[in-house]
Amino acid sequence: MKVWQYTIEIIRFRFRFWAINLAGIIALIMLDLVPGQLLRRFFDWLTGASPAALNLWTLVGLYAAVSLGRTLAINTLMRTNTPFSWDNFALLRKNLLRHILNAPGARALPSSTGEAISRFGDDIETNVGTIMWMNDMIAFSISTTVAVIIMLRINSFLTLAVLLPMVFVLTIANIAGTRIEQNRIKSREAAGKVSGFLGEVIGGVQAVQVNGAEGAVTNYFRTINEERRIVSVRDRLFEEILMSVFRHTSNLGVGVILILAAQSIRDGSFTVGDFVLFAAYLEPITAFTGLLGAFFARYKQMGVSYDRMATLLHGAPPSALVAHGPIYRKEDLPEILVKRKQPEDQLEVLEVENLSYRYPDSGRGISDVNLRLPRGSFTVVTGRIGSGKTTLLRAVLGLLPAESGHIRWNEQLVEDAGAFMTPPRSAYTPQVPRLCSESIKDNILLGLPEKDVDMQAALTAAVLEPDLETMPDGLDTLIGPRGVRLSGGQAQRVAAARMFIRDAELIVCDDLSSALDVETERTLWERVFAKQH
Repeated sequence: MKVWQYTIEIIRFRFRFWAINLAGIIALIMLDLVPGQLLRRFFDWLTGASPAALNLWTLVGLYAAVSLGRTLAINTLMRTNTPFSWDNFALLRKNLLRHILNAPGARALPSSTGEAISRFGDDIETNVGTIMWMNDMIAFSISTTVAVIIMLRINSFLTLAVLLPMVFVLTIANIAGTRIEQNRIKSREAAGKVSGFLGEVIGGVQAVQVNGAEGAVTNYFRTINEERRIVSVRDRLFEEILMSVFRHTSNLGVGVILILAAQSIRDGSFTVGDFVLFAAYLEPITAFTGLLGAFFARYKQMGVSYDRMATLLHGAPPSALVAHGPIYRKEDLPEILVKRKQPEDQLEVLEVENLSYRYPDSGRGISDVNLRLPRGSFTVVTGRIGSGKTTLLRAVLGLLPAESGHIRWNEQLVEDAGAFMTPPRSAYTPQVPRLCSESIKDNILLGLPEKDVDMQAALTAAVLEPDLETMPDGLDTLIGPRGVRLSGGQAQRVAAARMFIRDAELIVCDDLSSALDVETERTLWERVFAKQH
């Protein structure tokens, strides 16, 4: 999709707010032309160049009316700018998040989490903000056109001199377009690299400390941050140089016009009132000239941001980024649908035939794996570190897209393992559990109605009861970002309780007891085997 196609869809999503905002900014900018006409009439009357058409009190009344109109227009802008922007922020973020959640879980992001967050933040906000800026450009275009027509009727030569800087600015903006895109791509990539590294460090603080790698981590952070500083300064410097060229070109044009106008006043072809009107109209025309160049630069940068966001859609068409849908700002939140276990969900036998998956970057993975898991069986996958144990589990559960092979549930072919292998059919505890910055209870339930599940049985199976007794708030204890307030063993057992509470037909664990002490591990497995029978 082209940038203008994205823009149209974003405008359509909240067209009413956009249209009212456009009307408000047009009214505001057009009202700025009125004082120039009033001043022209006043000075021509003052110098005797024309008869008095308006008395002093009429001028005061008109100025007051203009001020009131400006106040109403500004109020309109305030009431429409924020809802238009924030609603579209929500739409784009919801669409991105939906496609990320629909992707295979182990490959949901093409890069680090921190790098993806930069696309959710800066890229979205910059692009939506530029669309609102487009309203300013439309309003300035109209007011500049009206001002130029008025000025042409007064003195065509001086008016053409006013337009020369605009032609120069457009030429420079067009020439600089490619350089602007390149600088913005490098700047965004560097920012994403820093964000991603910070996310990895925060998530692996214990690993850094255990290996005594604080110095190496700090040095690498300094290195990539310096790279980010260099490309960001280069991007911003080039943009500021362009803006400076645009502004000074306009100011130079103003000086030339003032000289020419003074000459015309001396020879009598230009009144003082005409000069005052030209001086009043030069400011909005000059501002439009500078804004025009800046807008073209920002428009180029929008394309870079849309391309970055499109990589998170996992092959979906670019139009999916701006697909309209509810954002639940005023609507009722959607009901959480809890899938109840049906007779056909009961597992009798799971068969895996010739399952293969290899990681694109390394070529390592699994090849032609065959498994048969009858109901009531307990299967252990063993192997050396890096032999593909986790890869196998993820491929069976649809968290990685299998390159070949089949999975059958009770002899029925599973077409989409990622959608099929979910509770109540299967439940999974990964090697590194992912917890939310909420209470222990919320992390275990994850939206399940508490009245419909056996919380106590899940806590018992996960050997969490002794830990909860030491916590003043019990199940309501907040665990902090990624469960930072819990020990490694506690985090694993909270994730295990989350798995057990779903009463799934197939339980899949990846190194469930790696962070547990011997006694807790023994108790946990005893209770797992007890549930099996």
